[in-house]
Amino acid sequence: MIDYVTKNKAQGDVAGHLMSNGKLDVGFMRPWISERDGKAYATVYAGGDPNSPKSYKKIPLQTNATLRRDEWKQLDDAILKISESRLGGVDDLISRGLTYQLGNPMGTTVLEYETLGDTQGAELTMDAVSRSKGDTLNYETAYLPIPIIHFDYEINLRKLEASRKLGNPISVDMAERAARKIMLYREQMLFTSTSYAFGGGTIYSYLNHPNRNQVTMSTYCGGKWDESSTTPRQILESVLAMKQAAIDDFHFGPYMLYIPTNYETVMDDDFEDTGNTARGITIRERLKKIGNILDIKVIDTLTADNVVLVQMTSDVVRLVNGMGLTNVQWSTEGGYVNKYKVLAIQVPQIRSDQNGRSGVIHMA
Repeated sequence: MIDYVTKNKAQGDVAGHLMSNGKLDVGFMRPWISERDGKAYATVYAGGDPNSPKSYKKIPLQTNATLRRDEWKQLDDAILKISESRLGGVDDLISRGLTYQLGNPMGTTVLEYETLGDTQGAELTMDAVSRSKGDTLNYETAYLPIPIIHFDYEINLRKLEASRKLGNPISVDMAERAARKIMLYREQMLFTSTSYAFGGGTIYSYLNHPNRNQVTMSTYCGGKWDESSTTPRQILESVLAMKQAAIDDFHFGPYMLYIPTNYETVMDDDFEDTGNTARGITIRERLKKIGNILDIKVIDTLTADNVVLVQMTSDVVRLVNGMGLTNVQWSTEGGYVNKYKVLAIQVPQIRSDQNGRSGVIHMA
């Protein structure tokens, strides 16, 4: 599920709570039962070093709580385990520091940012006395929706009490599944053709950004990378054409090359050029010898027969990061029903300049 909030409208339970209360502190959505007195408390960030226990304080609550602190920890460990598994595209952005951190993620419903235009060129004179033509930078305002991605699950209270009596750990299967579904959703936001418009802005993917550079695969081969219609040399030529398209749009790397699942085994075929100088290496190894290609990755969510080359710099793509995978408790029916959610506020932002130049090359 995905929630949106704008200045005048909310979509979804989480968004509705935001509109009603003005803010949402995740700490209060993680109430825990003290084994000492049986009362409900919340651990809330009070400022300072986020990694220091002294930066958090315990707040007594007049609300329902069902889990103990160690049970919250088991759920958190479960989604952390899932979040460490590799899915590809989003991990590349995080590992390379291509992120933009929101200061108040729950209060930021739409990210307002500016695109930058170019100026006139410099002038050449003998004495530098004559004035050159004046110019100023041109800024244009744009917007990016900041949705909340979440997955709901329940913990059966009878099974919870039974596990406590037997001394068994809490079941974390649904928390793990919720985390996996959210991570899959994030990946689909990068590699599928679906766009998300809300709040005056649109979330685009690598496959549908209006300024992406497009290369036609059939120009260089039979329309797809397979043994029946394409030679290894033609695959190489099509990737070189993608790189040239990036260079023509003033994007010089470094690049990541993303391929769909149906091309994974193609990469393992032998590459043999006409001069017999490249025998003994695979197509993958040959493509990775192209200058400034960092790696070739298989993306399961990428539509078959689509290939994407991306310059890995923040002016081309970044992950707007508000909150990583987080477990919370969510009350409905006036507080009589307690459910659980895994939340994430992480949105990919594909970027281009005012001249429409982009470092994303899409071949299909």
